[in-house]
Amino acid sequence: MARKPGTNPSAIRNRAAKTAAVMASPSAAALTAPKKKTDLVQFFREVRIEARKITWTSRRETWITSVMVAIMVVVAMGFFAVVDASVSFSVNQILKLASGG
Repeated sequence: MARKPGTNPSAIRNRAAKTAAVMASPSAAALTAPKKKTDLVQFFREVRIEARKITWTSRRETWITSVMVAIMVVVAMGFFAVVDASVSFSVNQILKLASGG
């Protein structure tokens, strides 16, 4: 069976040494000068560009999704009503048996 490349001990030691060197030195982000503040006009220009990339759902897709959510709410409501009724019935029967009646 062939070994994966880079799994011999010397390769592992080399990777560990590189990692230690990187961890010991300050990060490149800390060494660079802080970025120049972007002016307000440039900020809004970039916001407008990003807003153009948004794809909105159609009215039909929104309606279908809303109906599906409403159906799931009704199904969940029915499920929990049945579970609640069965647990309530069970507890009442256990309490009746415990009270001797």
